[in-house]
Amino acid sequence: MQQYETVIVLTPLLSEETAKEVIASFSKLLTDGGAEIVQEDNWGLKKLAYPIQKKTTGYYHLTEYRAPGELINKLEIQFRRDERVLRFLTIALDKHAIAYNEKKRSGAFNQKKTKTEEAAS
Repeated sequence: MQQYETVIVLTPLLSEETAKEVIASFSKLLTDGGAEIVQEDNWGLKKLAYPIQKKTTGYYHLTEYRAPGELINKLEIQFRRDERVLRFLTIALDKHAIAYNEKKRSGAFNQKKTKTEEAAS
């Protein structure tokens, strides 16, 4: 099974509870298809880089998961059918991206260096 990362941008017209329900339905679609969800990260309501369908904000959600390749096609078809999804992007992660995400989850990037470590580097 390959590891993937999907970012979904939902329409800002949804309430926060409805947005969570939509995300939960897509997560259920993944788990029912045999995927293992590694991490989910809700970024919340953010400003878009450019207007999409005359909207300037959207609910962002990132999901990292392991899944068989056939499931990605089914998932993206559901994204295209759902009018609440403004944009989506699915990326197959390579070994370097997986290692980076694991370090990020463990907090390796947020640790402050001591003065002796800074002097050594």
